[in-house]
Amino acid sequence: MGARRLAVVGIGAIGAVLAAALLRRDPDTVLVAPSEAKRQALAAEGIRVSGALDLAARPRHVRANARELAEYAPDVIFIATKTFHLATVLEDLKGVVGPETLLVSTHNGLGAEDVIAQAFGTHAAARMSMNYGVTMTGPTQVKAAFFNPPNFLGLMDPSRRELGLGLAATMTEGGLAAELVDDIKLRVWKKMVMKCTMANICAVTDRTIRQGLDFPPTRAIADKCFAEILAVAKAMGFDLGADYMTQALGYLDKVGAHKDSMCVDLANRTRTEIDFLGGKVVEYARSTGVPVPYYEVMTNLVRALEDSYLSSK
Repeated sequence: MGARRLAVVGIGAIGAVLAAALLRRDPDTVLVAPSEAKRQALAAEGIRVSGALDLAARPRHVRANARELAEYAPDVIFIATKTFHLATVLEDLKGVVGPETLLVSTHNGLGAEDVIAQAFGTHAAARMSMNYGVTMTGPTQVKAAFFNPPNFLGLMDPSRRELGLGLAATMTEGGLAAELVDDIKLRVWKKMVMKCTMANICAVTDRTIRQGLDFPPTRAIADKCFAEILAVAKAMGFDLGADYMTQALGYLDKVGAHKDSMCVDLANRTRTEIDFLGGKVVEYARSTGVPVPYYEVMTNLVRALEDSYLSSK
């Protein structure tokens, strides 16, 4: 790939794992972490990932916000923030992004790459589907519950294939297997059918994914939601096939007793990513005329729980 300058914005659970892999191949990868406590921990302890993944790295360069990346002029910027921070990050990057800068969304949810493309053009936009489940156990410590390799990378501009192949190789060599694919939106939909459905159910009931699937009442809701989101995906041009649910449930069997990140958000009384998860499914459903009554109810319940503490702040 050559001497590409890399940066990771957002060192939560997903971003920390990604950063650790990139740092193993390029110690000059720049990290952006707004929390002063996290920046201090990164300097003192580095990143440690245990469990289904075994990664460790210490960054040389850590900055407080994306605007400060201007001094490094990175060629590739991975954005691993919560989706509700994406608009702010893109605003901060206006003085950083050049004609050939690539912005890679590693977000949960649907449509983040389209937000990037709208801001900077398709040439600048890329998307990853990250196939690991991780939880922060300390400021810079991460526990990986599962990893179903590879992670998938896709470019909105196919002419950048050489760069994409290099990025996938860098991640793989760093211990986080990745593959460049031409159908990244389809891959994202395949994952988000599971994520969007189980995030809502697990958040409302405070159950692990396994518990949500094994308990008959929540499983009944999940089955209805799966049918609705598959209909929305098809209306959006992504027919996942007749055997998709067999594959999806096989994937979820590997997840086991993992709590979705939205459960953690509600427990910590912080903002959730509902707008890019269940909310985005409802938005697409309305635009295509597909009825999604179960999804609307589950999405509204998450928003009500979130509002119960955000409205008082």
